[in-house]
Amino acid sequence: MKKDKKQKGIGQFLKLIVETKPSKIMISIALLLSLTTTGVGLLVPLFTSNLVNDFSISSLSSSNITILVLAILAQALASGFSIYLLNRIGQYVVASIREKLWKKLLVLPVSYFDEHPSGETVSRMTNDTSVVKELISEHLANFISGTISIVGSIIVLFVLDWKMTSIMFVAFPIAALILIPLGKTMYKISKGLQDETATFTAVLQQVLSEIRLMKSSNAEQIEYQNGQQKINNLFHFGLKEAKVQSVLGPIISLVMMTLLVLLLGYGGMRVSSGALTTGALVAFIMYLFQIIMPMAQMATFFTHFQKATGATERIITILEAAEEQDATDEVQNMNDLIKVEHVNYSYNHKDQILKDITFNVEPGKVTAIVGPSGSGKTTLFSLFERFYTPNDGTISIGGKAIHEFSLQSWRSQIGYVSQESPIVSGTIRDNITYGLERAVTDEELNTVAKMAYADQFIADLPNGYNTEVGERGMKLSGGQRQRIAIARAFLRNPKILMLDEATSSLDSKSEKVVQQALNDLMKGRTTIVIAHRLSTIIDSDQIIFLEKGSITGIGSHSELYKSHALYHEFADQQLHTIAIA
Repeated sequence: MKKDKKQKGIGQFLKLIVETKPSKIMISIALLLSLTTTGVGLLVPLFTSNLVNDFSISSLSSSNITILVLAILAQALASGFSIYLLNRIGQYVVASIREKLWKKLLVLPVSYFDEHPSGETVSRMTNDTSVVKELISEHLANFISGTISIVGSIIVLFVLDWKMTSIMFVAFPIAALILIPLGKTMYKISKGLQDETATFTAVLQQVLSEIRLMKSSNAEQIEYQNGQQKINNLFHFGLKEAKVQSVLGPIISLVMMTLLVLLLGYGGMRVSSGALTTGALVAFIMYLFQIIMPMAQMATFFTHFQKATGATERIITILEAAEEQDATDEVQNMNDLIKVEHVNYSYNHKDQILKDITFNVEPGKVTAIVGPSGSGKTTLFSLFERFYTPNDGTISIGGKAIHEFSLQSWRSQIGYVSQESPIVSGTIRDNITYGLERAVTDEELNTVAKMAYADQFIADLPNGYNTEVGERGMKLSGGQRQRIAIARAFLRNPKILMLDEATSSLDSKSEKVVQQALNDLMKGRTTIVIAHRLSTIIDSDQIIFLEKGSITGIGSHSELYKSHALYHEFADQQLHTIAIA
């Protein structure tokens, strides 16, 4: 079972590399240069052997010295170009993997990100791909040249003296007995280290993105302790890794040093008996070093290979995750009736959030959705936007299920203004035009900003539309963020408008301005509103009351006030309070 899992890990790694389609020509040239480097390296000991056996001042001809110097220079140049090409290939492979990952992340459903912290996903994108890059760029070149060097050296050594070469092979089973269990241990450690790194990245991202909440809640000490625990976990994994490295290196060195002493002793005896020349012994020792040094490099390669296979498993998990369900049909007529029929939804098929939801949304009219917190209002909005797919039932327009339309076509028809009004880092212009591929003129910007009552505050800013808003728009007030979101919606001219209590967190002055902008935006559009305050929706054409995921009332304000006990209670509490105020 473990063997199958290991083979699967290696297979996944190789498959991932092949899928990036690295240049076969570049790989061939790099391998050819590595062969050249190794070939020259294999000739140098033979040349040295002849030089030692026939050593005299007269034997040091200029031609011999020139040949030796040229051979060493050729080896250095070939080695340099080979390392560069392999590094270039490694960088290309990792860039391709990151591109595939980035492309995949953008088409994963919202439900994926509900289950996976963003910091963990960032770690997969950066840390895990860096492990793969390090293996290919830094260790693969040594592995390839080292393999060629070992094979070539062993062949030459058998030709020089097969008896001494046979002694050398005693070291290989010993080294294997050490390397295999250590490799398995390193795999477990590296996998744990990468998981812990991803968790620590998630903690970092969460704290830094909510730095104001952390400080206002006096949570510095709590977050310090949380971070310290993660840092200590990383430290302990690092220590485990260091312990394996501390055992691996010295034991390999001990085995090789013992082998060297044995060969020198046995070789000295054969030289004294005349069975072996001094030059052949010198060449033998040089070839031995061409085996020992690459073996140490190969041990390092296999250690990093274990890390890379663990990283590959996580990368593959993301690449194989189910994407958003998409279609090819374009939306034809957004002025048709929207029907929600017998819709059920539960997260992960566990706790049911929506139960047998059925209602119609009339085109060009306002439908409000109200109810206690946790009744499923936001989830219903997410189904309209196709962030989630109903477990049962359908949402359709003009008799055609919305899931039969392409995501791009459907979502381009929806304007969404939420209570939080998400803002991206960048300028005001970037935020108003966010997501649009076409060029937007200054005249268009001015028009939509004026329609959203945002033109005045933008004009007062030092750089106007080119003013940086800060991370998540923290340099702007809540009302300013809302008006930018409304301007964004105006620019897209959506057929369906979805409002998630867009004025609930504003002061009375900002609320008045934003509400007027929303009223202008709602004209002539099919509008669906989530409302926590009934004062904003009493004039709606239709009000749907949700309780614990079920519809318990549908009608106008006056109808529900008369027939629905809880709505009556809500209205008395809120509207009476407003009347007193």
